[in-house]
Amino acid sequence: MNGVIDQYRIEQEPYYHTVADEVDLYEAAYGVRMPMMLKGPTGCGKTRFVEYMAWKLGKPLITVACNEDMTASDLVGRFLLDVSGTRWQDGPLAIAARYGAICYLDEVVEARQDTTVVIHPLTDNRRVLPLEKKGELIHAHPDFQLVISYNPGYQSLMKDLKQSTKQRFGALDFNYPEHAVEMEIVSHETGVPREVSDKLVSIAERARNLKGHGLDEGISTRMLVYAGSLIAKGVDPQNACRVALVRPITDDPDMRDALDAAVTTFF
Repeated sequence: MNGVIDQYRIEQEPYYHTVADEVDLYEAAYGVRMPMMLKGPTGCGKTRFVEYMAWKLGKPLITVACNEDMTASDLVGRFLLDVSGTRWQDGPLAIAARYGAICYLDEVVEARQDTTVVIHPLTDNRRVLPLEKKGELIHAHPDFQLVISYNPGYQSLMKDLKQSTKQRFGALDFNYPEHAVEMEIVSHETGVPREVSDKLVSIAERARNLKGHGLDEGISTRMLVYAGSLIAKGVDPQNACRVALVRPITDDPDMRDALDAAVTTFF
């Protein structure tokens, strides 16, 4: 059954720029199979970090983009009809637990709380996943680990993790990198010169100062990579910034004008 899990192996090293001691801490957590929670704003590198760590550890990575319509069956599996009758199909969480992958639940707070409770037996000393519809109890493979990402900026009474869920995880805080590191990331990912990435990061830093003062989220590192990629393709820098940085994050005319002015200042 290696073919089931081999498709989830990461063959090439993902680019990840270490910011602090997060790589060492994650390796230690994986060593004791501690479930991990990655906390930080959208587009700051959480997913890339998980991909890098899965590659570094040589483990398959199964990623699930959580949403409010996701059911427990979407995670653990369901019976399907085919020409010979019914057959069971494991969901991504069951595949990871059965064959020993890292299962990454991206933006887990988007999922309904009655869905996320299915992870509880996997995140304590039991390390089991009950498949109630099938009448099977999966004992997690020794290599299995559960990782979730979580954006504290989106906390609300309606969208937050239960304490009974949070306290089953270790946590690493992520944020946008410091200026020089973010410049290096943008230049590496897009191929633009350092003076261009310097300007892009400066624009992002101005926008991030407006978070909570008209902006729900600042300009992310991911968005800077988009803008840099357009510039590297020959798009005028001001137009690239409008398309990739300003227009996606706000519809407010005054806020757009303020951000466009910041773009004009640097380009």
